[in-house]
Amino acid sequence: MAIECITNIQSMSQPQKHHQEHKEDEAPLVFDASLLRHQLNLPKQFIWPDEEKPCMNVPELGVPLIDLGGFLSGDPVATMEAARIVGEACQKHGFFLVVNHGIDANLISNAHSYMDDFFEVPLSQKQRAQRKTGEHCGYASSFTGRFSSKLPWKETLSFQYSAEENSSTIVKDYLCNTLEKEFEQFGRVYQDYCDAMSNLSLGIMELLGMSLGVGKACFREFFEENNSIMRLNYYPPCQKPDLTLGTGPHCDPTSLTILHQDQVGGLQVFVDNEWHSISPNFNAFVVNIGDTFMALSNGRYKSCLHRAVVNSKTTRKSLAFFLCPKGDKVVSPPSELVDDLTPRIYPDFTWPMLLEFTQKHYRADMKTLEAFTNWLLQRKMS
Repeated sequence: MAIECITNIQSMSQPQKHHQEHKEDEAPLVFDASLLRHQLNLPKQFIWPDEEKPCMNVPELGVPLIDLGGFLSGDPVATMEAARIVGEACQKHGFFLVVNHGIDANLISNAHSYMDDFFEVPLSQKQRAQRKTGEHCGYASSFTGRFSSKLPWKETLSFQYSAEENSSTIVKDYLCNTLEKEFEQFGRVYQDYCDAMSNLSLGIMELLGMSLGVGKACFREFFEENNSIMRLNYYPPCQKPDLTLGTGPHCDPTSLTILHQDQVGGLQVFVDNEWHSISPNFNAFVVNIGDTFMALSNGRYKSCLHRAVVNSKTTRKSLAFFLCPKGDKVVSPPSELVDDLTPRIYPDFTWPMLLEFTQKHYRADMKTLEAFTNWLLQRKMS
């Protein structure tokens, strides 16, 4: 989850303006995908430094494929095996695939196809849902209104999800109110998709709890009334894909990401000091650990650096569900994960505190959790 924000850990209690942030007297670049997808000369704001430019031919990552069929049917042997494989993956790089996950294939297909109903309309119509500065929900066209360098070659639509009983239509209501009545079915599809992702994530939390030896109920209960984020990612073709990135290198600051890719491909993960690709599999979800769960596991499970590359011919789409705890939940590892050999690494915090940090003070990268920890400690000392 690249929450694009300002990177500056100096004087965090009174954040300074960063050179990447737009100067007030500059007119921001407009990312109109219908025009830019045909341009041979990329605006300089989209050209990444040489050391960060993408490699197109990278080795494929051997990501474990976890069959959830036995777990979902209550088979204890299959459940223990799934928990074991999940644990191994999370200690190594934090990525794994799940199949036989119980999510209706038609719902997944609809969630992909309905993206076109939004992203293929003229820019002026998409801007009805324009994300406001400092917020994480709404439409963002490459974050051009905020930054002036290393811009991602993508458009996104993000919205809040809540698993609380009194918020059962929060996604549909937001999309209908923001995009007007003709998007009512659009709203229903993503409400249903988020409900399914929330349920799937709670099952994965059971496996994570078992793999860490704290029991399957521990993390499930922590996330039961989750306040999560859903994001639709739309990467238009780029005529110079070797110069830019769809999403820059980052670790997700959230707890758990459940990603569904289309068949185009573009996800890359940094493992063993080199980039690897994760090939699309329409029957599988890509799952990865985020910074918040890394703190919740007391650093035992890793939040891994990843990015997205683009291509010159085909639009790439992906669906990302970012599991986040309810706002009043304190992120603190279970006592079983803290001892003399593994003392506490991170201070207590809530998800809204980390979200605010990434919205107002820091552009998410591979050191977000470290910088956030330092920021918290500075605040306590001041």
